[in-house]
Amino acid sequence: MATVNLTIGGMSCDMCVGHVTRALLSVEGVVAAKVDLASASAVVETKDDHVSGKQLIDAVIEEGYDAKIAN
Repeated sequence: MATVNLTIGGMSCDMCVGHVTRALLSVEGVVAAKVDLASASAVVETKDDHVSGKQLIDAVIEEGYDAKIAN
């Protein structure tokens, strides 16, 4: 398993959290995604390291939110 931490922008409510969570879970190889509104972040667990940060970011952006790899 690999873990990717993201910073998420543009979320304002629990529905936003649901949209981002579903977007992340739709990426093949993602097994869990915990999105937190208060910290504007997401922790994504993947089966292996074949899921790229770009794939995750692209899925979030496609839903209308901003994302970047957290430092």
